[in-house]
Amino acid sequence: MNRIISTLALSMMILFLSGCYHAQVTTGLEPSAQVYEETFASAWINGLVPPSLVRAQDECSNGVARVETRLSFVNMLVGFLTFSIYTPMHIKVTCAASSSGVNQMNNTNLVRVESSGSDEVVYQAFANAVEESRKSKKPVYIDFR
Repeated sequence: MNRIISTLALSMMILFLSGCYHAQVTTGLEPSAQVYEETFASAWINGLVPPSLVRAQDECSNGVARVETRLSFVNMLVGFLTFSIYTPMHIKVTCAASSSGVNQMNNTNLVRVESSGSDEVVYQAFANAVEESRKSKKPVYIDFR
């Protein structure tokens, strides 16, 4: 009996000391001090069903510099206790600084599109961007606002 308890305790200790999952995606834009976080974004079946979409555009008016996802000790503990049926994760979005990305571009390489525009408006914006890029031989960025 003591051998079973020792093995179980050792297994639990190895599981909890094994580290935490962490992934980071950077966009190349300069990060600002503004951060948006969700500490318990609900994922299901050990992450097979991911958390709902994070709408960072409401918080980050200048774009996103970095997105980090991780499973903290508490997140992994909840997953363990629910047999990985419910596995929450921590999502951290770092907003871009105002002097980076689209804000540094002049209007010749930027096409603005209202995000509520119709399919025809979006199609025309892409056509205009392609034509402008062909003429200037430079990339043209499309900014959905």
